[in-house]
This record gives sequence, structure tokens and C-alpha cells, in this order.
Amino acid sequence: MTEHQTGPGPEDEQRASRESEADRLAARAQQLQRQVAELEVQVRARPRIALAEGVLLERYRLPDADAAFDLLRQASQRANIKMHQLATVVARAPGPTPGAAVWFGVRERHPAPPLGTLGAGTLDARNQGEVLGAALRRVLTITSTSMGNVQLVEDGVLRMEKHAGLSREFTDYFAFVDGGTSCSRAASASHQVTVKEIASSRGFDDASRRVILSAGSRACHSVPLVDAADNVHGVISSHHALPLAGFTRTQLLALQDAGRAVGSWIDWHRRTVLLDALEDLHRLARDR
Repeated sequence: MTEHQTGPGPEDEQRASRESEADRLAARAQQLQRQVAELEVQVRARPRIALAEGVLLERYRLPDADAAFDLLRQASQRANIKMHQLATVVARAPGPTPGAAVWFGVRERHPAPPLGTLGAGTLDARNQGEVLGAALRRVLTITSTSMGNVQLVEDGVLRMEKHAGLSREFTDYFAFVDGGTSCSRAASASHQVTVKEIASSRGFDDASRRVILSAGSRACHSVPLVDAADNVHGVISSHHALPLAGFTRTQLLALQDAGRAVGSWIDWHRRTVLLDALEDLHRLARDR
């Protein structure tokens, strides 16, 4: 008996070709989406940096914008803060008195607020990344999930600062949020918001819902970061692989305590570490 073997026919080849083309287009779409997200970050940050460069050029009689950029870079690295954050403060803060050795003169200083509620042991209170990372881990522990993110308020928009367990598509898409999500509702209302089932929630537009579901999130919970004066400085959100029934009162109180601790710390950081960075920048400029 003779075996008869057949290779792929024309229909199989056409199907494989269509699938290959679909994969190629999907990969290209993801690449373009990443590029758009990166451009948005640059578009939002560059005007602030350029404005700060202009201020520094005039204030310190610097030779060019490159010298001003270098000052910003050095001071931001030494303070371990983002350059766009320092640039924003440079552009907005009243300048030092011409010829003054220091920027602010006598400045009232306060110790960092306690962060023990984050359960992370000893933290470097001046290190924004370290504190926000500990805060995210605390929220994820309380809510029993491995997916979540931290966003800080920046000119009325929530900017992604930390994340865990979320896809690149998610973090790119939600790099900046100005409405239409649970995190924006938590920030505007200054209270915790739970979305028990994202697929059926009216709180998301179709595009946002698709990205969230594609990341494996079926539910989410957002905690505002509120200081002692009830100013909201950001939001920490947890994402869950299954719909949520809700959280216990004990969990909600623990999340509230964490949110208030981090909100008070952000207020202190902006009043202390950012202003110290301005003083350092001033010294660097005078020593050139």
C-alpha cells in the first residue's frame, strides 16, 4: 500500500499569507502607538524645559540653551527628580535676588511626614521613586493583586509615574489622563472609586475599555493621594484579573491611610526637595 502525502494547497497558502499580513499590521500598529505615546511625552515636557532654559539663560547670562539644559540635567540628577518637574518649578518660582548667594534665603523646613503606614521599613524620603514604589506595593498588597499604577497630578492632568504588571500598550495609552476613567474620578472627587466590572461600566469610553481589558484587567480600584489640607496630588490604582465584589471596611481604611500618607509626603517633597534642587541649581549656575 502506497502512502499518499499532500502539501499545503493554494487555500492554505492564502490563509497563511493573510495571517502573516495581519500579524505584521498588528505589530506595526503597536509600534506606531508607542511612538505616538513617546511623542506626547516629549510634546508635553519640551515646552516646560524650553521655558526654563529661557529663564536660566537670562538670569545667569548663560552662553546658550545647551548650557541651561546642562544645568537642569545636573540639578535634577543630583536631587533624583524628573527634569520636567524641576523645569516647571524653575519657570514658576519667583527668582532669587540678583547677586544673592542663595535662592530663598531663610526658609522654614519641616521633617518628612511618617511613612510607616506603607509597611516598607526605612525609606529615603527624598527619593521619589523609592517612596512611590513602596506606596504602589502597599496598595497592591492590600487589594491582593499584582497589577497597578501610580499617577501624579501635573497641570490638571494625571501623569503615569510608576506601574507594575501592566502591558506596554496600557502604560503608553494612559501615560496622561484628563478624564473618563476611575482614576480621574477619584482625583476629582477626592475619594476612593471602585469599578467592579470594567466590561459593563459606563465610566470608560470604548477605546479605554479595550486597552484595559487587553491588559488583563477586569476590575479596578483607585485611591486618591490627599494631603492634610485635602489637596489631591495623585492617584494609585489597582487592577484585577477578575470582577470585584468590593473591599472590606478594614481594607478601605488601610487604603485611605496609605493615600493620605503619600499625599502628605508629596506635599512635603514639593516644598522641600524641589526647592532644595532650585538652591543647588543656583549654586551650580553661580559657580560656572
